[in-house]
Amino acid sequence: MFKTRLISGILLVIAALLTIISGGYVLFVTLLCVSLIGMQELYKAMGVHKEQTGLLELAGYLGALLYYGAVLLDFERYGMMAILLALVLLMFVYVFTYPKYNANQVMAAFFGVAYVAGMLSFILLTRNLPDGKFLVWLIFLCSWGCDTCAYCVGMLIGKHKMAPVLSPKKSVEGAVGGVVGAALLGVIYAAATQGAMLEYAVICGVGALISMVGDLAASAIKRNQGIKDYGKLIPGHGGILDRFDSVIFTAPVIYYLAKMILGL
Repeated sequence: MFKTRLISGILLVIAALLTIISGGYVLFVTLLCVSLIGMQELYKAMGVHKEQTGLLELAGYLGALLYYGAVLLDFERYGMMAILLALVLLMFVYVFTYPKYNANQVMAAFFGVAYVAGMLSFILLTRNLPDGKFLVWLIFLCSWGCDTCAYCVGMLIGKHKMAPVLSPKKSVEGAVGGVVGAALLGVIYAAATQGAMLEYAVICGVGALISMVGDLAASAIKRNQGIKDYGKLIPGHGGILDRFDSVIFTAPVIYYLAKMILGL
């Protein structure tokens, strides 16, 4: 299992490097595909997707496509409009096929658009910022860096449970170590790329804190739905949402922190 997980992780990092360095349409298409796959995983978990793809599920995918079209045109101008249009589209299906779908399914379908497609798109939006070719890596640095540092510190000195019911293995000490470790990684990355050390440290520290919420949120959904993993797409890791659970939360945070703190 460890060997499979390691190989999958290496391939995943290589794919991320190639697409993010390329940016532009390559990253756009990649994130769109990843978002649609992630949405399907969530829809299966939340009961939107049954044995066959239904009209409500298709409306969710169409909403994601509309949103990504808005991102491509002008996120600041059309992004919110596209999200609201996706909601109207889902409600249209809900009303005119009633009582085929219940309200919980409709809310889950909209949640998929906002949570998966909407939040993952901030990887592209961050990449498109001034100096975005450097800033975009802060998303993964604070997410995966926090996870690694938290695991190591937690294994060494972790005693106080952070969320004993939801995730018994996570400790308060590990969480502190993850945030501090991510901030230090931010400083190191700033030194390597001639970035602003203090600002990068703050961005990574806050991003790491939020990434833990993202990780726990994804775990909570799985617990509620009685599943172990969202999918089996990535051997040893699970599905898209299993691997990108913290990145989903971190991407928008890094985008807005970069704009506020760095004045972009």
